[in-house]
Amino acid sequence: MSEASKDVFGQGTEEDLTLEHLGYQQVDAGGPPVMLFGWIGVCVLTFAVAVSMAEWCSRWPVAGGQYSWVFLLAPPKIARQMSYITGWFMLMGILAMGSANNSFAANFILGQANLVYPEYVIERWHTVLVTYAVAIWTLMINIFMPHLLNRLSRAILLWNVCSFIIIVVVLLATKKDKQDAAFVFQDFQNTTGFGSAMATMVGILQSFFGMCCYDTPSHMTEEMTHASRDAPKAMIMSVGMGAVTGFVFLLTLCFCIGDITATANSSTGVPVIQIFYDSTQSKVGACFMASMMTVIMIVSGVSLVAEGSRALFAFARDRGMPFSGVLSHVEKRKRIPIYAILFTVVVQMAFNSIYFGTVTGFNTVVSIATTGFYVSYGLVLLARLLGYVFGHDVAPVDSPYSLPLPISLSLHGLGFLFLFFAFITFNFPSDAPVTPDSMNYTSAAIGLVALLSIFTWFTTARKQFKGPADVQGLVLDGVEHPGVAREASAGVSEKVDLSS
Repeated sequence: MSEASKDVFGQGTEEDLTLEHLGYQQVDAGGPPVMLFGWIGVCVLTFAVAVSMAEWCSRWPVAGGQYSWVFLLAPPKIARQMSYITGWFMLMGILAMGSANNSFAANFILGQANLVYPEYVIERWHTVLVTYAVAIWTLMINIFMPHLLNRLSRAILLWNVCSFIIIVVVLLATKKDKQDAAFVFQDFQNTTGFGSAMATMVGILQSFFGMCCYDTPSHMTEEMTHASRDAPKAMIMSVGMGAVTGFVFLLTLCFCIGDITATANSSTGVPVIQIFYDSTQSKVGACFMASMMTVIMIVSGVSLVAEGSRALFAFARDRGMPFSGVLSHVEKRKRIPIYAILFTVVVQMAFNSIYFGTVTGFNTVVSIATTGFYVSYGLVLLARLLGYVFGHDVAPVDSPYSLPLPISLSLHGLGFLFLFFAFITFNFPSDAPVTPDSMNYTSAAIGLVALLSIFTWFTTARKQFKGPADVQGLVLDGVEHPGVAREASAGVSEKVDLSS
């Protein structure tokens, strides 16, 4: 692998792009209090999950991430099956997240067009076609210019920080009639048609979405020199930094928002763009800030295709997918998993096509993305708890990320309960009365993935899937040969320090 493309994702890329994740808040489900306090609660509980997974990332810094840890933590009798299920949900989360990202970008692009030309009416098929254009752009970069991936990932981190500062300062400086503290912290707004409790749960759905993808550093370990130190550190820092910046951004939006119903029903289709315009009273200023966020989304889409294709390649290499031989093929000249890249983009576009048929397509894609990640996280914590209960106790090695056993088990238990609650919430519709058009089809999508995984398990994987290849050289009390050369996920050998 060339030096330019060696660090494909960059150690600073954790997909914790707060501006992007909060760019389409459901401001009508509970209002500002639910958005703010829901965000705080979700961040606190997410930190428990991140710390729990950081223990195992430090012990076993392998590119397989969740499904590799499950294989090592779960009782041996069910380790292969749990690992296989985890791999499927992990892939579903990564692929759907790329699709959701494309939807964000499309909404922001078309929203700016509507703001500048109010006579332009955004149609659903317009949105889908723009998501296709974004997906094809990410495909072209990943196939024809993979040497740019590292530079893009590093540049977008700086761009994201600068955008955050600029947008917050501009909004606070230009908005003359800010909302009072009672509106931001007390007034409950509910136009969902549900009761208060249900509206609250729907309102925190986007907070769940904003706090996922923090497992990304674990999939980058084959590009890190000190993976057992740097990867878990990046996981924890991404949650901490995202929690702080996300809260500041949300707080700014809440004080600068105008009429909450008018904002939610903005003709731009993006409440944040309407807030930008209401604050600055300038279409140029609003489009400038919206464009900064759009750049983040488009470049993030490139990284999500790279990450998704590598995860797909790794799972196919372990014979966890149909047509594993094709999906694990590495193009010799550029040394990239070209068919895995193509498949990743095709699946993203298929998810985006849901929006052709239903106005809830976007929310469904978001729920599918968060469900995939959260289930894969939850299975890691469950595997640890089951392993402890049934005598397969694998204590973490002595490292800065190791915790005393009672604290570790408590965090695993708390994190699992939180993820289980979130999993249920993802299946709720966002409006009442529920109709075929407003129905949340997340459960149907999850059921389809479950059926596919069960079918492939009994037809091929039950005999072929022997567990993650990147943990075959590990033993439960450490690493057989620290510093061993492992096969990198793009088909290249890379020296990685696996000791803690």
